Amino acid sequence: MYQNRQALALGSLAFLVILGFITIILAFWAWPKYNVYKMELNGRAALKEAEWSKQILIEEAKAREQAALMQAKAKVTLAEAEGKAKIVRAKAEGAADIERAKAAAEANRIIGESLKNNEEYLRYVWIKGLQDGKGERIYIPTEAGLPILEAGKAGK
Repeated sequence: MYQNRQALALGSLAFLVILGFITIILAFWAWPKYNVYKMELNGRAALKEAEWSKQILIEEAKAREQAALMQAKAKVTLAEAEGKAKIVRAKAEGAADIERAKAAAEANRIIGESLKNNEEYLRYVWIKGLQDGKGERIYIPTEAGLPILEAGKAGK
């Protein structure tokens, strides 16, 4: 029985030693494969991260492009509105100028009509102008149609 125990202990020890060697050999064989597998997983993770970063950059660029397009459209719309407003203002100013010219023409016509055959009033206005003058020279046409110059200067 003692020998059986010894043989059993020796067999168990031999089994454990063989199992240890097999485990060490398996570890030496599996460790490089595990490192390769781990590096492959890290590479896949880095690739996925790069793809997501690229996608984010693309979406940001699209958003910037759309914003720039919208700003450009807004500027064009604003410029068109300003152009239309300028045209409307110009037309209104033109119409106002036409109305002012019509009013001035009508006033001139009325004044002209009232001055026809009204010699006394015209003389009165001329005399009033002479009285209100401040030493101004008056040129009187002569028979030849030339004014008399330097004749009777005021204040001598």
